[in-house]
Amino acid sequence: MKPIIIIGAGMAAYSLAREVRKLDKSAELLIITADDGGFYSKPMLSNAFAQKKVAAQLISQSSAQMAEQIGADIMTKTRVNAIDTARKVVDTSNGAFEYRQLVLAVGAQPIRLNLVGDASDRVLSVNHIDDYATFRAKLLPDLQASARVAILGAGLIGCEFADDLAAHGHTVTLIDPNQLPLAALAPQALCEGLHAALTARGINLRLGTTASSIDHADGAIKITLSNGEVVVADVVLSAVGLRPDLALAQVAQLTTGRGIMVDSHGRTSAADVYALGDCAEYRVDREGRTSPLPYIAPILTAARAIAKTLTGDDTEIDLKHSPVIVKTPSYPLALIPPPPHTVAAGRWETELDGATTICRFFDAQGVMVGFGVAPQEAKIRQALMAALGTSA
Repeated sequence: MKPIIIIGAGMAAYSLAREVRKLDKSAELLIITADDGGFYSKPMLSNAFAQKKVAAQLISQSSAQMAEQIGADIMTKTRVNAIDTARKVVDTSNGAFEYRQLVLAVGAQPIRLNLVGDASDRVLSVNHIDDYATFRAKLLPDLQASARVAILGAGLIGCEFADDLAAHGHTVTLIDPNQLPLAALAPQALCEGLHAALTARGINLRLGTTASSIDHADGAIKITLSNGEVVVADVVLSAVGLRPDLALAQVAQLTTGRGIMVDSHGRTSAADVYALGDCAEYRVDREGRTSPLPYIAPILTAARAIAKTLTGDDTEIDLKHSPVIVKTPSYPLALIPPPPHTVAAGRWETELDGATTICRFFDAQGVMVGFGVAPQEAKIRQALMAALGTSA
């Protein structure tokens, strides 16, 4: 029997493989990955420094252990060149393989800034455990206690890295065009609270500006900002966001938008081809609106549904609200951002409950469709979850 082929070996791929195996003990599973296939949790990359963990310590299971656990063939260090959806064949650097069903779980790639300067090629991104290993080696070349780190982007990942690195003793400068950190995701009151907490942590915030050039300077890196200021660093990290990896999908002529377009069952525009995780663009409401969903909860939900469909039980992906937990220990937040189409006509309302700031977002009809809370804790978070969909 031809196998179910999964391309990728991240959380989405392995979650799906586990779910398939729960439902079908005999299904042939082939996982193809360009890396060594070790299992790790990508969210741990942005808070591993304070835990003093090297890259190898973040890998909980090797590809061989994963293969034994889920009963799959895992082909590592293998590049996928093309997909022939008519013949149901995947062409790789290790040969061609026919599939019964195919799932793309290829993730997302860092957005690359168009930077100028003779040190622009020294800007790093961390989107994979190998990137983390490189970044850590650059920070601690001689096991020195501290390095100067400039982070481009004060969104979720940039703020998490900044807090983590500062806690580890590094000197951190956070650079962003917005006037507050996390401005694209959180309400103003929480952004202001995070700003105060990061400043108290000793992080230098350079906001309302961008990097205009990055150059070598006496063994260091000089970042010239658009407002004329200069930041000197030993390491520069870009954390300006991720973009779904569409390369294989486009070669296979699948329908793509911001991500690989999938229907309510995870199917792409080609028969027996599915997409899952950060590379996919899901239907997020009954009006047919779509969006990539770059968080853990949607991956797990979609993996369970797609596994059922692959094994003969046609199942819709039932995407439910799940809060985004921002790993900034100096000011821990939990958020459910409002749907983008509600933002222009809706409003945030802020309540102070002792030391806790609670923000609720109400749409134009006065229905609560988002919230943010900091410092966050489970009881308050659960109460806010229960209140979603209720009127002001």
